[in-house]
Amino acid sequence: MNRRKLLKTFSATALGAWGAAAGAQSFGFVPQQRYPDPSVFILDPSFAKYRIYSSTVEQLGTGMRWAEGPAYFPETGTLILSDIPNNRLMKYEEKTGRFSVHKENANYANGNARDRQGRLITCEHSVTRRVVRTERDGSTTVLADSYQGKRLNAPNDVVVKSDDSIWFTDPLFGINGEWEGARATPEQAGTYVYRIGRDGQISAVVTDLVNPNGLAFSPDEKKLYVVEWKGNPNRGVWSFDVSADGTSLSNKTRLIDADGPGAFDGLRVDRDGNLWCGWGFSGAFSPEASDIGGGMRAHLPLGKSEEMDGVKVFNPQGKPIGFIRLPERCANLEFGGPKRNRLYMASSHSLYALYVEAHGAA
Repeated sequence: MNRRKLLKTFSATALGAWGAAAGAQSFGFVPQQRYPDPSVFILDPSFAKYRIYSSTVEQLGTGMRWAEGPAYFPETGTLILSDIPNNRLMKYEEKTGRFSVHKENANYANGNARDRQGRLITCEHSVTRRVVRTERDGSTTVLADSYQGKRLNAPNDVVVKSDDSIWFTDPLFGINGEWEGARATPEQAGTYVYRIGRDGQISAVVTDLVNPNGLAFSPDEKKLYVVEWKGNPNRGVWSFDVSADGTSLSNKTRLIDADGPGAFDGLRVDRDGNLWCGWGFSGAFSPEASDIGGGMRAHLPLGKSEEMDGVKVFNPQGKPIGFIRLPERCANLEFGGPKRNRLYMASSHSLYALYVEAHGAA
């Protein structure tokens, strides 16, 4: 048996064991043997300084149905992420490489974040439809479940600002079907971005986006970036100026347009202000049907997932500078590791990682 076949056999066996432990289908992965990793692309010369020549993409765990919301905890060297359809939180431990179930029956958790005190903040995406904090003793504190007397839609992604305020998006994904929770009728008039102040007061800071998704602050926290799932005509990222007192937003600007069938999801910002974005095919299909044989005509996709799945990197001005191609679509990502230079990528069925010469902004 040659080396490649041996690696493939070992990978399938080992990852199959992980998947069995996690209770879902798993997928094998053969890492790149040669440096530099050919799946890391330099779209602009400015990205070259962020690529480590002798670093390759690794698969750390598999066996999920839709991986989302990674949050890193430096105190323990662990990463918590969501597996939404399986209704559970997963955990990756850096010291041991162990990938396991962290919490079952997680109310279809989606986005996660670490607050400044090292506690887990979670967006419960369906059924309970709330933002909660897990205390050090394991108990749960509800931070938000309604606005102006009406239930939230489906809290999606969350970030914590340095003033301890918590910002989250509230699209419809968790209640518009049965895949990511339970179908329900929305009570809110729209899909908003909310801020929870230190006093617990909830305010709607963005009210004119259709299904806001991922969000992140610039390194100086003077700007907030928000992904809009349904842009016109394409999906995109909006930039907002944050007021001096940190309570409101202004100067809405379309920073990045997906420019075709590409799709944003979650994002993170590095210390230089670059936006590292979960990226993939939007699923858009041609309005005209084509012959596919067997007497059938189908509306074919306008893009190829295998060419688009991964992480796309943009500079602070919104110019694409780098791309990390993955075998699965990346929904969300996080910088971790002791130096905050290990990029964790929650991607459909699996968790991937890549060391880079960039460091997470917060």
